[in-house]
Amino acid sequence: MSVMFDPQSYPYPSRRNVVYAKNGMVATSQPLAAQAGLDILKAGGNAIDAAIATATALTVLEPTSNGIGSDAFALVWTKGKLHGLNGSGRAPMSLTMEAVKAKGYEQELPPYGVIPVTVPGAPGAWAELAKMYGNLPLAASLAPAIRYAEEGYPVTPTLAKYWKAAYDRFKTEWTDDVYQPWFDTFAPKGRAPRVGEVWRSQGHADTLRSIAESNGESFYRGELADQIHAFFDKHGGYLTKEDLACYRPEWVEPISIDYRGYRVWEIPPNGQGLVALEALNIVKGFEFYHKDTVDTYHKQIEAMKLAFVDGMKYVTEPSDMSVSVEQLLSDEYATERRKEIGEQALTPEPGTPPRGGTVYLATADGDGNMVSFIQSNYMGFGSGVVVPGTGIAMQNRGHNFSLDPNHDNALKPGKRTYHTIIPGFLTKNDQPIGPFGVMGGFMQPQGHMQVMMNTIDFGLNPQAALDAPRWQWTNGKQVQVEPTFPVDIAQALVRRGHKIQVVLDEGAFGRGQIIWRDPTTGVLAGGTEPRTDGQVAAW
Repeated sequence: MSVMFDPQSYPYPSRRNVVYAKNGMVATSQPLAAQAGLDILKAGGNAIDAAIATATALTVLEPTSNGIGSDAFALVWTKGKLHGLNGSGRAPMSLTMEAVKAKGYEQELPPYGVIPVTVPGAPGAWAELAKMYGNLPLAASLAPAIRYAEEGYPVTPTLAKYWKAAYDRFKTEWTDDVYQPWFDTFAPKGRAPRVGEVWRSQGHADTLRSIAESNGESFYRGELADQIHAFFDKHGGYLTKEDLACYRPEWVEPISIDYRGYRVWEIPPNGQGLVALEALNIVKGFEFYHKDTVDTYHKQIEAMKLAFVDGMKYVTEPSDMSVSVEQLLSDEYATERRKEIGEQALTPEPGTPPRGGTVYLATADGDGNMVSFIQSNYMGFGSGVVVPGTGIAMQNRGHNFSLDPNHDNALKPGKRTYHTIIPGFLTKNDQPIGPFGVMGGFMQPQGHMQVMMNTIDFGLNPQAALDAPRWQWTNGKQVQVEPTFPVDIAQALVRRGHKIQVVLDEGAFGRGQIIWRDPTTGVLAGGTEPRTDGQVAAW
């Protein structure tokens, strides 16, 4: 393999080994979704078709994290080149800062209800991927998702846990009529589905079939668009069928940095992939000889802090950024930020560059095509708004907009906000190594950094790179760690000024997938997330 690791070494507790295959591979957080993608590969589809099948199946099989009303991003390796697809939606044209403040919101948009809903981009992304690079028609790739929605499937332990947590919270918080369709769709028995209980949704099936038969047109310029418009109009929302009709996903040039001879790729802003790249750019000026030392973790955390505050200040719609991606990712700027890292934890401030709730999946086929794909409603079920009878749970990405008119990410009609979901990809010497990703809100760039360092600096195989204990910076000097995080290192970090909190919920630390490909033999090596019901399906 191009990535050097010991395939027999599993230094962290794991019930999983690396999965090897040659003809195709799908890695994601739900076994049935992984199998759906694999079935498409076996039916003559390529990695792109498999990604679409897996992604659409996940809208049914993991509704606690994503849905038909999601956004999506993809990095696609095909025909010797890496392509980026931005499938994030824009703010409705009537959603102005003045309108939001007139509703009484002065500091931020609300997280739930009709106000924070932006145009969903995922259905458009599925259709665009199928049109540009798929072997199969969109309808073929959506067939497994439609089948699961109609016939039902048994709910898994992880899914049941998050479903119940959401229901228990929403039943007391969501009392307005606008939320009733959510309860009708996701809690038809007056409670969340239990482990092993079969859940089905004819509304999901009907909507996915409409999208499949129209190649996505019905969602943006047809019957589904009319239903969305009518519901938002009834409840005083801002999203209209005109907003939907104007939507198109955008092909973009991926951004990257060189990291110790490898090239790490991310989607450009409005996504937060830049944060992961800036953090790696900062730490590459240090030498790391051992993974589990206080110095390693301290420098990782400090670099991530510096990159994150830059991202929160500058990342938004590219045309509204006050500094460029090139400035933020320059070696000169990384050197200046690196100088701020000392022996003690810092409280980070944004620098001044020189002027000038989510699901993740990875797929690969036997012909060398590979896809890194991510989609999300945000904050679990999203806005809580479900269009009656359709299964369409609308996202709430508008919550990330700033109501400060001087902020780069200030709310504007038709604008795309700072986005948390980011797919990753790794290459070396212009050859693809493969897709990777760690879903989980603001954990994502932190997960990307940790997985890349586990792989490149410390030589861990794809499963061990995901098994390793994770940390997450939250704000100031606050750092969360998993229960499996080394106690002696946590204590040493406290002595360096970090405020360490042990968090028992493994879901807080993201869920990742990796597929690496050997360019000489074509052999695929996959790892999946031990913190969820993940699976690598292969043949």
